[in-house]
Amino acid sequence: MIIAIILFAMIIGIHEFGHFITAKKFGVKVNEFALGMGPKLFSWQGKETLYSLRLIPIGGYCAMEGEDEDSEDARALNNKKWWQRGIILAAGAFMNIVLGLVFMFVIQVQEPYYASTRIAYLVSDSTSMNAGIELGDEIYSVNGYRTHCATDMSFALSTAKDGVLDIVVKRGGEKLTFNDLHMPVEDYEGTKITRIDFKVARVDKNIGTVIASTFTETYAYVRMIYTSIIMMVTGRVGFNEVSGPVGMATAIGQVAEAGFRYSFMDGLNNIINFMALITVNLGIFNLLPLPALDGGRLLFVIIEGIRRKPIAPEKEGIVHLVGFVLLILLMIIVTVKDVWSLF
Repeated sequence: MIIAIILFAMIIGIHEFGHFITAKKFGVKVNEFALGMGPKLFSWQGKETLYSLRLIPIGGYCAMEGEDEDSEDARALNNKKWWQRGIILAAGAFMNIVLGLVFMFVIQVQEPYYASTRIAYLVSDSTSMNAGIELGDEIYSVNGYRTHCATDMSFALSTAKDGVLDIVVKRGGEKLTFNDLHMPVEDYEGTKITRIDFKVARVDKNIGTVIASTFTETYAYVRMIYTSIIMMVTGRVGFNEVSGPVGMATAIGQVAEAGFRYSFMDGLNNIINFMALITVNLGIFNLLPLPALDGGRLLFVIIEGIRRKPIAPEKEGIVHLVGFVLLILLMIIVTVKDVWSLF
């Protein structure tokens, strides 16, 4: 829990710092920069900004003049150009993705080598071999999911039903499709896991492959998050798969425990890898065009830029208020579910 709180604070702090630093850059007055929510533990007054630490270590905010209401102050957010407001709103999510890249780099730089998507070994008389897949084939997609790296392949396998795969490979510049390949399925702690009957070639480690793997794996997380959201909207993933801060803290404990069984560094790396997923998740989720989120506010700003005039503040305020109430209601429901599941 202590590790989870520290890392959550880092993720939230870097998000709000993105808003803070760009607001200062464009001359916007920041009234308060807070980490945490609820009652104030302590604070100190800067030249114009109040910096505070609050009791509940979930959330935080960068309160800017003219953010939620019109202000006559020339330095208020509502008096800045639409594109400046857009940059300030998007900066928080951007910083979360940057932090995800940093976390991912820490993981990738420790790896002795990396997995490619090129087949280097086929099990004799296996499903893949009998279907016509050959050594040297590049795995292009699995069940329609484009595979750029090992994480893409793992995610595609995790969503496979009953071990049946449709695999597309690239061979000599040509794409070949192999449908209805029945792969072995194993039971792991009550969960069905699809395994593949081939191995992929490794990529040697150097400065170029470290950087490439950092960006590729982070991009894989971004695609995984977007795909998961689509799966939830379309009903392929149930509500039980959704977790809030309590569920994420529990998951952090589980991945940490799994790593600490072997060594301290394994546990720490498991946590860092998981936090990379969470911070990228937060950045992507905040950019969704939903009311009360940064993406929802950004949508109104973009519409203003296209229309050359702002939408009536009272109308925008109602939209964000309704969105905020629904978001808080969702957080309460998810948190209750997470707490209930602990017992």
